[in-house]
Amino acid sequence: MRCINFDREFERYIAAWMKEHAKEYRTYDDMEAAMPDVYAQFLDTPVNWLQGMKPGEYFGQFDNARQLVNWMEDYFKQRIPVPDMLLNRISELGLAAEEPLLRLLDKESATQEIRMAAVTLLREIGSAAPAERYVAWQAARQEGEDELADNALDSLDSMGEAAVEAMRKALPSATPDGQEALLTLLCNYPGDEQVFETALELLKKRRDRAAVMADCLGKLGDERALPALKALAASEETPYLDYIELRNAIEALGGDAPEREFDAEDPAYEAMRSMQ
Repeated sequence: MRCINFDREFERYIAAWMKEHAKEYRTYDDMEAAMPDVYAQFLDTPVNWLQGMKPGEYFGQFDNARQLVNWMEDYFKQRIPVPDMLLNRISELGLAAEEPLLRLLDKESATQEIRMAAVTLLREIGSAAPAERYVAWQAARQEGEDELADNALDSLDSMGEAAVEAMRKALPSATPDGQEALLTLLCNYPGDEQVFETALELLKKRRDRAAVMADCLGKLGDERALPALKALAASEETPYLDYIELRNAIEALGGDAPEREFDAEDPAYEAMRSMQ
């Protein structure tokens, strides 16, 4: 399929529009504020380069989900900006697009960008099919940024309880970073002993991640976490921002946080104080 550069065509439209309407605006900011309306006009204007069709309606004539997903992949491969209208059309087709999007997740030649788009679209169409695959990505996490796993984590969150069992099963064997990622969702489903013990263990072992684990333990609602939370909150090695999260968790569990004194040597504390 032909990959039309809609962004470039819009740039041409904007250039012509500005020549015609520039005098109607007093400042550049005023003109910039009008851009959403101009873009809407662009989408709703029949154009010769689409044989008289409107850009906003162009992809609506296609209803073959596999064809549209392949088309999206071609856009990425040709390094042409993927039109939002194409992505929206795939999303509109719902679960009919599930299978070709799942295929992209396992395709060796698929780039990170392609997989990211597939994950986002699968979430938009409400697919729970890749749940175990997404959980495996979390379990294998290594230290550092992982945008694909982060996007998949958002999808697991949107799946709700449908993904909980798979996450619980993966928790014991996950990497420390993977356990942390899974716990940020599992803490919304309290009552599982393994989840609580893992969160408590990470709180003790990963002091640099104390704020995240404190938030998890606060949500789990188990008072047995109070001694560990209080000990960390009382430690002189605990920085101000971590202390705040620890205090919040302690109070959420019905406890009283130890009082601490902070000074200008803690940059976060000094920054917060200067804002008051």
